[in-house]
Amino acid sequence: MDTVKKPELLAPAGDFEKLRAALSFGADAVYLGGAEYSLRSKAKNFDAEGITQAVKYAHGLGRKVYVTVNIYARNEDFKCMYDFLIKLRCTGADAVIVSDPGVFSLVKEIIPDMDIHISTQANTTNYRAAAFWAKAGAKRAVLARELSIAEIEEIRRATPAIELEAFVHGAMCMAYSGRCLLSHYLTGRGANRGECAHPCRYKYALMEETRLGEYFPIEEDSRGAYIMSSKDLCLIEYIPQLIASGVSSFKIEGRMKSVYYTAAAVKAYRCAIDDYFNDPELYESNKGVYLSDLFLTAHRDFTTGFFTGKLNESIRVHDGPDAEHGSDFCGIVKSYDADSNWAVVEQRGKFGVGEELEFLTAEGSGFRQIINEMFDLNSAPLQNAPHPRQLLRIRAVRPVRELDILRRRVSPFSHNN
Repeated sequence: MDTVKKPELLAPAGDFEKLRAALSFGADAVYLGGAEYSLRSKAKNFDAEGITQAVKYAHGLGRKVYVTVNIYARNEDFKCMYDFLIKLRCTGADAVIVSDPGVFSLVKEIIPDMDIHISTQANTTNYRAAAFWAKAGAKRAVLARELSIAEIEEIRRATPAIELEAFVHGAMCMAYSGRCLLSHYLTGRGANRGECAHPCRYKYALMEETRLGEYFPIEEDSRGAYIMSSKDLCLIEYIPQLIASGVSSFKIEGRMKSVYYTAAAVKAYRCAIDDYFNDPELYESNKGVYLSDLFLTAHRDFTTGFFTGKLNESIRVHDGPDAEHGSDFCGIVKSYDADSNWAVVEQRGKFGVGEELEFLTAEGSGFRQIINEMFDLNSAPLQNAPHPRQLLRIRAVRPVRELDILRRRVSPFSHNN
């Protein structure tokens, strides 16, 4: 393993708390959106000052920050984009992620020294496209999710001058690399301008043209039919193949997901990558552990997507509109006193004295414990947390640290591929 470079683990940062959690749990870099021109306009996102603070925080840990400017721009978008990029130039960000050639050219003009990563929205599916972007001055191409491992390997061999980034985990779109018009058609919210309403998760039925108002279910299960609702990508069982393919960065999707999702997904992939580089046999023996940890996050059924090149029905349809939850997010550690073992936890979900909960820790394997006693910050005893996001004091049976997660397991592990 000494001759193979360890890939970057890249995590989503929908806000500053998620950024801190991603870095705490082992991400090498994060990607985030500015207040404008991002494809996740409903995330909290960052203004110029926020990006500057995020970069300063990440750089203090030796990590990187990439900023998305990946909308497909209309003429009107360029009226203010110049000023936005001028501000971005001063933040110290490590790269900007773009998909639109017009935006690409403007970034090259205003921030010529900034690394540019080509978004997956640009649909890089072949080596000539990768070579085009490399010649234009791009540092990295984020590959389309529709590629198989064989196609990724071919692109890598043919275009050594550009870094390749691939999604390894998270939600997939029913449209080609997210290039969907359905949201705009049904709701007026354009997916390619950061406003997707996710109509692929809606429940649909069949109607015959002469029988208006008579709806016939497209059978999937008792809850209805979700014929366009994709399963979630999960490639944690293919870490060796991804590394061997020459992919430089493993990307986790999910700027709109919770801080718990961010922490847990990063922890699982961090452990998988590190275990493989330390001992490939350790990685093989721990695959079930990684999958179990990912199952505990909010997710739809897992699939390997197009990765293996074996396309079948299992790639396409999830059996409901909503994600399943293998665990409840109960709290996040705000501080810990090693002398007394008391942890201050901010409540994120209901729990009380007598329950068995689990600490997901950035360091080590985590642990479960019974909550035997709980107090507010004024030392008043509590049986449960009466107020949302209330700060509580509980005694941890092992050391924890800020940003560690407190969760409750609610269902056993299962894995569908």
